[in-house]
Amino acid sequence: MEKLERALFRLEQGFELQFRLGPTLQGKEVQVYTNYPADGHEFDRLKFRPLDWVYPNGCKDDSDKYCKLDLVVAGSFQYYFSCGDKEKVSGGYIVVDPVLKVGANNDILLLDCISSQTYLAQRLGPLDKWLSRVRVAKETGYNMIHFTPLQKLGASGSCHSVSDQLELNPSFSPEGKLCTWRDIGRLVETLRTDWSMVCITDVVYNHTAVDSEWIRLHPECGYNLVNSPHLKPAWLLDRALWHLSCDVADGKYADQGVPAHIQEEHHINALRGLLWQQVFSRLRLWEFLQVSVDEAVEQFRQLLQTGVKSSSSPECNKHLRMVQDPEYRRFGHTVDMKSALDVFTPHSLDPADIQQCCNSFRNRLEELNSQQYEKMCRHAEQAIHCIVETVVYERLAGDGPTLGLVTRRRPLCPRYFTFPFGEMSFDEETELMTQREAACRILACDGFVKGGDPLRTCGESVSDVYLRRELVCQGDTVKLRYGEKPEDCPFLWAHMKEYTEITAKTFSGVCLVNCLYTPLHVMEAMLAAARSIRPNLYVIAELSSGSQLIENTFVNRLGLTSLVRGAADSRDEANWLSCFGKEPVGAFNQPSLKPLIPTVAHTMFMDMKPNNNNTYIQKCSLYDILPNSSLVSMACCATGSTRGYDELQLHQEDREYACWNTEAQTPDQVNLQTGVLAGKLALNRLHRQLAAEGFTQVHVEQLGEGVIAVTRHCPSSHQSVVAVLRRSNKNPDIHHHTDPPPVFIPGQITEVVLEAVRSTNSNNNINDCTVEIREHVQVEDSKLVKAVLKHQEVVLEKFTPGCIIIFRTTLDARSCEQLGALRRHLIQFSPQYQTGSRAEENPPSVLSKPLKTIMSRLTLADMNVLLYRCDAEEREDGGGCYNVPSWLPLNYGGLQGLISAMAEIRPKNDLNHPFCDNLRQGDWLMDYFSNRLLAKGGAVGEVGQWFQAMFGYLKHIPCYLVPCYFDSIIQGAYTTALASVFTQMSSFVQNGSSFVKQLALGSVQMCASDQTLAQLTLSPELRDEAMNQEELCCLSMAAGLPYLCAGMFHCWGRDTFISLRGLLLLTGRHQEARNIILSFAGTLRYGLIPNLLGQGHNARYNSRDAVWWWLQSIQEYCTLVPDGVSILKCPVSRMYPTNVSEPQPAGAWNQLLYDVIQEAMQRHMQGILFREPNAGPQLDCNMTEEGFNIEAGVDQTTGFIYGGNRYNCGTWMNKMGESERAHNKGIPATARDGSAVEIVGLCKSAVRWLMKLHGDGHFPYAAVNVRTGGRAYSVSYVEWDSKIQEHFEKEFYISHDTQDPEEKHPELVHKRGIYKDSVGASSPWCDYQLRPNFTIAMMVAPELFTVEKAWEALGVAETKLLGLLGMKSLDPDDLVYCGVYNNDLDNNNFNQAKGFNYHQGPEWLWPVGYFLRAKLYFAKKLGGETYDRTVDLVKNILSHHAAHLDRSPWKGLPELTNENGQHCPFSCESRSTSIAAVLEVMYDL
Repeated sequence: MEKLERALFRLEQGFELQFRLGPTLQGKEVQVYTNYPADGHEFDRLKFRPLDWVYPNGCKDDSDKYCKLDLVVAGSFQYYFSCGDKEKVSGGYIVVDPVLKVGANNDILLLDCISSQTYLAQRLGPLDKWLSRVRVAKETGYNMIHFTPLQKLGASGSCHSVSDQLELNPSFSPEGKLCTWRDIGRLVETLRTDWSMVCITDVVYNHTAVDSEWIRLHPECGYNLVNSPHLKPAWLLDRALWHLSCDVADGKYADQGVPAHIQEEHHINALRGLLWQQVFSRLRLWEFLQVSVDEAVEQFRQLLQTGVKSSSSPECNKHLRMVQDPEYRRFGHTVDMKSALDVFTPHSLDPADIQQCCNSFRNRLEELNSQQYEKMCRHAEQAIHCIVETVVYERLAGDGPTLGLVTRRRPLCPRYFTFPFGEMSFDEETELMTQREAACRILACDGFVKGGDPLRTCGESVSDVYLRRELVCQGDTVKLRYGEKPEDCPFLWAHMKEYTEITAKTFSGVCLVNCLYTPLHVMEAMLAAARSIRPNLYVIAELSSGSQLIENTFVNRLGLTSLVRGAADSRDEANWLSCFGKEPVGAFNQPSLKPLIPTVAHTMFMDMKPNNNNTYIQKCSLYDILPNSSLVSMACCATGSTRGYDELQLHQEDREYACWNTEAQTPDQVNLQTGVLAGKLALNRLHRQLAAEGFTQVHVEQLGEGVIAVTRHCPSSHQSVVAVLRRSNKNPDIHHHTDPPPVFIPGQITEVVLEAVRSTNSNNNINDCTVEIREHVQVEDSKLVKAVLKHQEVVLEKFTPGCIIIFRTTLDARSCEQLGALRRHLIQFSPQYQTGSRAEENPPSVLSKPLKTIMSRLTLADMNVLLYRCDAEEREDGGGCYNVPSWLPLNYGGLQGLISAMAEIRPKNDLNHPFCDNLRQGDWLMDYFSNRLLAKGGAVGEVGQWFQAMFGYLKHIPCYLVPCYFDSIIQGAYTTALASVFTQMSSFVQNGSSFVKQLALGSVQMCASDQTLAQLTLSPELRDEAMNQEELCCLSMAAGLPYLCAGMFHCWGRDTFISLRGLLLLTGRHQEARNIILSFAGTLRYGLIPNLLGQGHNARYNSRDAVWWWLQSIQEYCTLVPDGVSILKCPVSRMYPTNVSEPQPAGAWNQLLYDVIQEAMQRHMQGILFREPNAGPQLDCNMTEEGFNIEAGVDQTTGFIYGGNRYNCGTWMNKMGESERAHNKGIPATARDGSAVEIVGLCKSAVRWLMKLHGDGHFPYAAVNVRTGGRAYSVSYVEWDSKIQEHFEKEFYISHDTQDPEEKHPELVHKRGIYKDSVGASSPWCDYQLRPNFTIAMMVAPELFTVEKAWEALGVAETKLLGLLGMKSLDPDDLVYCGVYNNDLDNNNFNQAKGFNYHQGPEWLWPVGYFLRAKLYFAKKLGGETYDRTVDLVKNILSHHAAHLDRSPWKGLPELTNENGQHCPFSCESRSTSIAAVLEVMYDL
């Protein structure tokens, strides 16, 4: 079962989220739990509640039931589900976006409209100056202000080194007035209501400033040497490095090659040796990991001398175990003496034996100590590596800070721990570890580990990063130690919760600083507290983990709204900018109810993040700044920048921000002439407008060196905005750049929204930068456009790095008109097309009425043409299915072929698929589809006219829009067609589940009008009764697609009547069922109906069971159809009045149906024996001469139907050997001669039914008349019925009694408690083979079976035969079992060659229907829990069929699968018997 904890599912408020059962869970007791709050309840992340199941159709069908959540609360919510006795099987998270409101009217600020500007709070100055300073954001189009922490900062002045989380920074207080959080709140609210700006701020949970007063009073809130004694070795190392650094600064090691000014490579090499010699060798840190050998040996010796023995079992793992010293002292480790006694046991208590044992113990301890020494040496090697890397970066690297001399202010390496004491010697410092009061004041500094596991806290005992010097240390902060729960550190949890609540009361959102390195459970608790105050809390964080799974974990558990990403972090924009778009240009319209698929986190895309704008402006070309901002503004997500970037000001924390002044005269004032502020205003406006107006589709294209085109497209208005920009990190005054190639701009250019040309008067000098910005100009007035060519190509000139140009385009007038009209006609399918629709003056007349009205004239036979017909069927009409170039032919010529193809393309928006290419390149597919229907004429032709008119609009719109609108037309028509189909079907289908409806479509799929079967027209006497006479007379049912549906292999008698109940009677197609029954009645000959009907004249009467399935179908018709018994008096036009007659025309020889039935029964009782007409290789090239001899009759003792011989196969298991190489040609794989169990059951059902019909006055015959040896006698149906009833279990049941006198071949019995497959086979072994056929007899004649015996036999079948979708056609324990069918394989294997194992193992679907129905029938007889468990089992089994049907491009159930449900390429992809059998199970349920 799928684990979804790390999959991200994001939804907006207002959505309904449904939980539905997958195939593996249907039929099981499943309960979904969630911590999403119920209506009127507050959110408690630890409190889960069960959700109620909803049954949309009123019936408890697992395939459609769901439980739901109406999402109106923002945040992260967890769900999980239980199954049976498993309390928690799987689960995941749902993240619901907040709703931000601004302005006096609380207008909604869409997340994709956000343009945020970050302010360093310490540069804002007194609060009374804030409005004039943040006004810069308002005047340049930002709608969100992001403040760094407003709290009191530590001595370092770093913006995230907060010293008091509850106290406001005193620098904000104007002279003579104390500023409070309430004042901040009032200002924030003013910005929200008056300026429509949202304010958010940073929160820092993982550290506090080293000079925080509260951490001094509560040192337990940090990692100190008392609560984290595992840090003692790391602290000693830190102090030793400090002293080494001081000595280097004093020049003590200059003569050893390590001077105070490290600037050469050989200094680094000398430093490595110095670190090992002067630090690690002397510290002997390995002793913290070792055991005192002498003490441990003496303790062990005393135990042995007292006679203590091992108490462990002999099976225990005998390993000596060392125990960690909780105080982490030198040689503080101890030995688990219990494990020592297990490993080292003296032979006796003799002193010599004890001494020998102790010596062995000592040797092992010394080995363990040696291993610990090696472990510490590896830590030391890593520590030296990290220290040297830091020194190289800080003092030698060109891109490092080049710190210069080693001094006490700038030591050799950063200090990992605080040291709140005066100067001491190293020995004096070592003593501090043993002084609790002093040790608790030594705190670990915060930092992060490059490439480390963010889910693992580096301060915990499981981490060695402090010892291995892997921490990138922030020496001005102390890492906070929360523990696992508030009780572990009450003050810290309470303090930070109050900090969180103050923030939530004041601001609309928070940015989680150092999110990756803060304990997740802490942030979960704090955000829950914040959301209890501000439910629609906007939460952002930067997660530079490099792993989407890790990012998803944080987004899921914290409910992060947006992840901060920077455009300047990567130069490979084309690869990742598309991820920030909603969907590609020309994307398909998705259905309103759709599967929830994993997504990526929402993004806040920043042109410059707060921590790196100085390095970017310094190191990258100034020519890249405006293009970089343009690229960000075109992204379909939230965007952001940092104050100073737009003004081209370097990062100066000690300088207050400039104020806004439209007439700026001094350096502390700015206006639109400053930096690129004017350009940023235009870009921010454009970004907000694009999001608000629904420009959700994005396309990014790399056009040349540094040239990128970004398109934003609105799928309703079909306007586009295309930004072309040129980036560079090189000065174009030095490096030559050519103009880019012509740019393709789709549609008509209505204006140039913005163009900007940047220039400088000297090399990359900030102060000399100028930019010329022009807005809303015509393309001919542009300074960057040289020409607009045909085919919508624009030639740019003087387009040097730093330039941007943004076009607004719309479709040409003709396209606008055509699309508007098309959208108006699509409104009948969905109201989403209302936007952008327009009325048409003279629309095609066929479009004047809804498609629903047009389709209401179609019969279900018409629907077969509209929806289906595979390639073989189409070719019979001279056509074929459409072949998509560079891909595949469609499965169907009708709508289903298109829908199945689009089902794979639409959810992924795979616009590069060959199917979409074909639609864009020409009208061939549209013409094929409409012309195919037009050729049919009548009601189908009118539908073709509708498609032709609708496709006509597509021929006049841009080709990139054709696939999505083609799909909209096809989807709408398909949905309408299905609705029309179901209105013509029974209430069972109309009120059924989606699974029932999909199965019922098999009736339309398989039943077609076939003009080649004109010989089977109904008797003229029926013409007044039949509607649509010509069509109904020629209706036939295909056996399977795509192989058994055309020519002589189209119509099979056996398959037709196995399927008739499910596909026609249960779906309400009673008239069609009646006509098929009467048509086949007219073909009765020799007492049989044909199996292969051919075209009537070429029918083959080689099936012993087809007539019995025909009789069973008549019985079902009489039972299920109102006044169904009237069919018995319907006239039948006999094609063969006698066995030797030539085919007769319709109406030449009429009989009532009950007379035909009586003839079939009487001929069997009399005995059937004939040779097939036209016998020989021309009829069957694989059959031997003996195989053409057909025999059937009734055993006068048992009443059983028998027949066949060893050379033919007259039941559904009818594979004839074809391989000369394997010598199986002409040999039936499964002759099943004698009395086949399912035929005996079918006969019993027919006899019982006729007996009852006669008693009710509907059937005039009470008996069959027989003439034998010149003597005539009759056998009543009552007598016949009782014979079968009396002998069935005696002959067929294999009892557990090994001395059973009824058993004729006890030596062949290999399974007991089952029913034989046949009785009297020419090969007796075949009688005893376990096959699924007895389950058929159970359903058609359940009275033959003792309930308990039947239930046991079904249990064996379930264990041995039941597969994923079907039933194994042979017991896998059988010697000839082979579960993989390959009809192409021709080898020397007699049992496999040329598919000889067709019915010797492969898993057939249709028998599973009878098996499940039998399970339900007999479970009901047993009652109680047995029935309930069986219903659950049946639902679970059928869930696999539902899943297959849903995924199948053929929208059918296969004929068979290979073993274990594997796909078989030689199977029909959709088989009438399979669909019908499963539909019958659903009916029984």
